[in-house]
Amino acid sequence: MLLRTLLLAAVLLSLATLGSCAKKERAATKVIGVSLLNRGHIFYKDLEEGLQEQAKKEGYELIVTSADFDLGKQISQIEDFVARKVDAIILCPVDSRGVGPGVLTASQAGIPVFTADIAAENAPVVCHIASDNIAGGRLAGEYMAKLLNGAGKVAIINQPVVTSVLDRVQGFRDALSKFPGITIVADVNGQGVRDRALQAAADVLQAHQDLAGVFGINDDSALGTLDACEQFKRDKPPVIIGYDATPPAADAIKRGSALKADVVQYPKKIGSSTIDMIRAHFAGQPVPKVFPVEVGIVDQAKLSAI
Repeated sequence: MLLRTLLLAAVLLSLATLGSCAKKERAATKVIGVSLLNRGHIFYKDLEEGLQEQAKKEGYELIVTSADFDLGKQISQIEDFVARKVDAIILCPVDSRGVGPGVLTASQAGIPVFTADIAAENAPVVCHIASDNIAGGRLAGEYMAKLLNGAGKVAIINQPVVTSVLDRVQGFRDALSKFPGITIVADVNGQGVRDRALQAAADVLQAHQDLAGVFGINDDSALGTLDACEQFKRDKPPVIIGYDATPPAADAIKRGSALKADVVQYPKKIGSSTIDMIRAHFAGQPVPKVFPVEVGIVDQAKLSAI
């Protein structure tokens, strides 16, 4: 009887110790608030997957929200993270300039802010992790020049409120500046969504009957432009180059549509690298202000070979 009692006491003590350790482990877990630009877009789904996988390895808890292209909503999400006293914040800004006050609020509360994919302007961000968008824009411009044999009229379906897009357009323009026979005749805001891009592209096609090429700054812009081109049913539609290489865009390229190529990003890598930068910061290690992630370009031949 005494032996049984001693064994029971030992078991209870062991369970209590394990419970205490579990509580300590939970208390030590870092909590990170995340505000994505949009949670339904394929790119951001992949980025979130990269965040979650790497966060799990590090033992971090993520509170993931979506701003849904609404700056006011994103600012409210940041304020909520501050109220919860999270250990860090990851933002994919809706508006690179407009998100600044929210970043400042978090920073003043002692919460480090990291941006992924889209940078924040004039804001105290610890590190920005994103595709090398200037390089991506150059790839798009070089491929466009190749398709047009160095001559023709080109349009850009833009989204100028986010820095990643500004970098893409800068790279694209830099590449085309080497080809005097190519003229950029329109640079319009498609707002990064398919229906708005369709309308913007339709207006450009109407104004420029001899348009030879279009650069869509993301795949919604490129696919919206493709929708417009297919509605116009011209014998020789402009060639389109997109950015992201999402499955719908890849399908359009493979079937031989006017969408001829796409700059490919690696959003899961952006997500995992963001967690890596946060881990280094937590450990007191220096992190770069900008951490670029490589890009590439795919066309029908490359996609068919996959």
